Amino acid sequence: MTDDWLIFTGTGEVHDGIERLPEPPPWRRFSGDPVAEFDRTPATPHGHRRTALATTYQADPDTIDLVNTALYLRRPLLVTGEPGVGKSTLAYAVAHELRLGSVLRWPITSRSTLRDGLYRYDAIGRVEDASTGDAADSHLGRYLRLGPLGTALVPYPFPRVLLIDEIDKSDFDFPNDLLNIFEEGEYEIPELARIADTTPEVSLQPADNGPKVRVSNGHVACLQFPLIIMTSNQEREFPSAFLRRCVRLDLPSPDRDRLSAIVTAHLGADRAETNEDLITSFLSRRETGEMATDQLLNAVYLLDKASAKDRGAREHLAGLILRQLNSTA
Repeated sequence: MTDDWLIFTGTGEVHDGIERLPEPPPWRRFSGDPVAEFDRTPATPHGHRRTALATTYQADPDTIDLVNTALYLRRPLLVTGEPGVGKSTLAYAVAHELRLGSVLRWPITSRSTLRDGLYRYDAIGRVEDASTGDAADSHLGRYLRLGPLGTALVPYPFPRVLLIDEIDKSDFDFPNDLLNIFEEGEYEIPELARIADTTPEVSLQPADNGPKVRVSNGHVACLQFPLIIMTSNQEREFPSAFLRRCVRLDLPSPDRDRLSAIVTAHLGADRAETNEDLITSFLSRRETGEMATDQLLNAVYLLDKASAKDRGAREHLAGLILRQLNSTA
């Protein structure tokens, strides 16, 4: 396979490759009415930190191929792997490289529902305003706000990147609740549909605080299916109907070469060369317990700042950080 099919290259260099993305398969075409161009420059409350992570992300060939597969097929990407292997960071790396704006993040808990992701309705606020005579259907947009999934399905001219983080923490029915949304790429806001005869258009605030979005007749339909990246720590099984609609990526724990490349990308080649003993210690500990890659980065950074030269001091400081995540010792 040649590289000329790649939209996402994994290099961290920003480019307009998304504009070369061809039409989707006929069964994944959507017909929402286009809205104005959104700000494609990534901008988050933690912008500098996220940009640093995105530009230094080390994507292996399989990851690059499967991200592109999800882009071409307009299918969600289910990313599994041990904690700390870069599942969530992948979303920021893609959004950064392809200039797809800020990542819409939806952290999942056991209490998360489909409606939480689509929109929020402040019914209490509206009742309180009604008691003072300050509520009318024409102002209903003041009490509604799109959620991360609801914003991702707005008919933008380019796909948004949506991170559904730790989907395995959801309740049993949650993955099945997503199936219709994944297939149809649209949803209804009943509170707006009920007043469509008198107020056909309402402007709502999207989850990323961008320009308000006009919703007609209480209905939102995407134009470009978003790149949905769902992460899982493999704490549960998913229904086969759900898995069938996903592109599946299992991120392996990085080997020595990748760990060295990660340290180099974040802290410089000299740090990687002078801390080979830490990489060896990290790999040894990982063989018998759960370890996260950022623990290695923390250890390399700390030892450089502490200027620990002798072996005993290095081993002591490394031991403070390189502790197995599934151990209480």
